[in-house]
Amino acid sequence: MKLLKNITLIVKNKYLLSLTVFAVWMIFFDTQDIITTHFKLTNELRQLEKSRNYYLDQIETTKKELEQLKSDPATLEKYAREKYRMKKDNEDLFIVSE
Repeated sequence: MKLLKNITLIVKNKYLLSLTVFAVWMIFFDTQDIITTHFKLTNELRQLEKSRNYYLDQIETTKKELEQLKSDPATLEKYAREKYRMKKDNEDLFIVSE
């Protein structure tokens, strides 16, 4: 009987009741609820870390290519011919598309 009386006092307390309803609404039903937002942000963080690692690898590859181009003139000539289709004055350039 005493337990039932305590429960009815808690239910009649309008501040506690409104706080409970607000908390339940924010945790489960709101568009920015805690559960969905947490999983969405965790997934986005994983994707950003993958992207960061990819770009760090690309930076390292580009740095290696740059050092190779600075140190070896034959590599620089090969790079210019392949990437930018440059040619010497006395040469003709034929492009064959596959």
